[in-house]
Amino acid sequence: MPKILSIAVLIVGVILLVYGLNAAGSVSSSVTNAVSGTPTDKSIWLIVLGIVGVVSGGAGLILRRSP
Repeated sequence: MPKILSIAVLIVGVILLVYGLNAAGSVSSSVTNAVSGTPTDKSIWLIVLGIVGVVSGGAGLILRRSP
């Protein structure tokens, strides 16, 4: 993966992770968590996609082959 693409994926992953953590702490997620015992699907997907983006972007930067 090219360096610029790895950096972009890493940045998008961090943004999604921050949004997911904020969504997990929101009032609606707290109510859903209190009623059903699980956080909302939206916050779970944002956190999972954020982690995938951070890991793949970081791996792309670390494991990059030299030309």
